[in-house]
Amino acid sequence: MKRIAVFGAAGQLGTELCAEFSRRGYQVRGGGRSDWDVAHAARVEQALAEFGPAVVLNAAAYNLVDVAEKEPVEAFQVNALAVRNLAIACRNAGAKLVHFSTDYVFDGLAGRAYREEDEPHPLGAYAVSKLAGELYARAYLDDPLIIRTCGVFGPAGAWTPRGNFVETMLRLAAKGDLIKVIDFVASPTFAPALASRTADLVERGAEGVYHLGGGSPISWFDWAAKIFNAAGLNPPLQPTNDREFRPPARRPKYSALSNAKAERLGIAPMPSLDDAIRSYLESRNARTRTA
Repeated sequence: MKRIAVFGAAGQLGTELCAEFSRRGYQVRGGGRSDWDVAHAARVEQALAEFGPAVVLNAAAYNLVDVAEKEPVEAFQVNALAVRNLAIACRNAGAKLVHFSTDYVFDGLAGRAYREEDEPHPLGAYAVSKLAGELYARAYLDDPLIIRTCGVFGPAGAWTPRGNFVETMLRLAAKGDLIKVIDFVASPTFAPALASRTADLVERGAEGVYHLGGGSPISWFDWAAKIFNAAGLNPPLQPTNDREFRPPARRPKYSALSNAKAERLGIAPMPSLDDAIRSYLESRNARTRTA
């Protein structure tokens, strides 16, 4: 039985990765910062030496995009140097590294969904740190699998501290105030679908960079409208732009990702965003009923 190690196992994506690979018959062991801290090279080496995984999945990340502008060193430690730790440990252990990156490595000026061969141009500390993580993986390993994704949301977001965009919108709707949402375009990605397609790529022996975004470019404003429609809510909602909404970190205005490369390999297209939102809310409601 193949062994799979999942770093960042308690997060939205990590939770789904553990579940998906377990369903497929793998022996899965997951760890978080308290036991498998990717920032500590010795602990990473020890974890891999003790468990002996064939594949290492890195879903751990510093993703506080705005805070990273004040904490660039902290962001770089987790998103870049920690990937170096994992890459070296994987090389020493003979394990395959699967590392998750982000649409934010692009500047959003192409005006279309980004392909793997497009030149990265990060816009801030978070984005730079994520691109550096990709480079470290490729510097120390001959065959890493780097998966760029976008706007991840999964059922675990309903109970994890950071939440996700869906939870943020539902929380704001409960307040009854006007909700303003940026009109930047992305491709929101359902975590269970991302996990299953990641497993498909691993089982096909994929290496290099692959995009696995939600599949359908949509503005964050329109995504919010879909969430409220699916939840049967009608809060006051208004689009805004980067002239009115000026967060500390710059963000790409159009960072949707093309999944064409993965689909050419035989990977199934992502579910529609409407189906993903419906599945998310059903899972959320079921957990609420049993809590």
